Amino acid sequence: MRILVAGGAGYIGSVLAPMLREHGYETDVVDLLWFGNHLPDAIPVISRDLFTLDVADLTGYDQVIFLAGLSNDPMAEYDPAMNFVQNGALPPYLAFQSQRAGVKRFIYASSCSIYGYTENKLYDENAPLFCAYPYGISKLAGERGVLQQQQDGFSTIALRQGTVNGHSPRMRFDLIVNTMFKTAMTEGRIVVNNPAIWRPLVDVRDTAGAFLCAVQADEHINGAFNIAYDNFTVGQVAELVKEAVEYHTGNSIQVETRAVTDCRNYKVDCTRAQEQIGFAPRHDVKATVASLFEQYESYGPLTSARYYNIEVFKQLKRTLPTAE
Repeated sequence: MRILVAGGAGYIGSVLAPMLREHGYETDVVDLLWFGNHLPDAIPVISRDLFTLDVADLTGYDQVIFLAGLSNDPMAEYDPAMNFVQNGALPPYLAFQSQRAGVKRFIYASSCSIYGYTENKLYDENAPLFCAYPYGISKLAGERGVLQQQQDGFSTIALRQGTVNGHSPRMRFDLIVNTMFKTAMTEGRIVVNNPAIWRPLVDVRDTAGAFLCAVQADEHINGAFNIAYDNFTVGQVAELVKEAVEYHTGNSIQVETRAVTDCRNYKVDCTRAQEQIGFAPRHDVKATVASLFEQYESYGPLTSARYYNIEVFKQLKRTLPTAE
């Protein structure tokens, strides 16, 4: 089977693409390489704008996985126009061209951010969707544009990912567990802006595993699936990271709690993914911290701009003609 991973050189793709190769799938990556290329040499990587791909480029692939687009709220708020184009318009466009090219399945990396604020209710995939901020709005637009193209012979799947954390060859420290690990290791403290809000979390290894499950799912499987290990309050996450870092270092870590309003609060039910595509996450928060600690010496300065998507994005925008 031939698989194209669009945006496959990023944080998730740098774990997923090698996993697909290890399972015997012929895997190619198309990526603009905003964050560099950290993939093994054996994986072909083409630097190209995904909007330029057409039927001829996609013919011969059995499945397309879409990981591209702007990846978080700071990037979306910094450039809302690019956010809506890359997250809202690009996924449906590539799904449309994939279907015309004879691709059998299109898998979209959606986000639990589309649930917005859920007032502490556990949401499954049939729950109402309401998000009032650019990133969530654009991800929902992209998801709907992909899923509505499902037809006989063309399966469409959207994986609504919780907040992804853990070690990747294309490393990030702007994600909740990774950020807490960074400050615990460098400052001896963890700052919690709002301990009461809920987040679904998932290790990047389990996220990659979810995409593998989608690739291998029955050809008649379609629709949206929540992907998370479990739901945690931010306060709970801080305590788990504190305990894990103290275990690995022997140092005492302080937790500083503040009262900052956050309009994002959601818990999700992942039963559908477990029952229909066999998603079975294995890595809890302590296992995620362990993966970070194992790689700690290789990271260098944890405050380097390359580890923060918004900082890389700002630098990139300065080099583009449209940034003027």
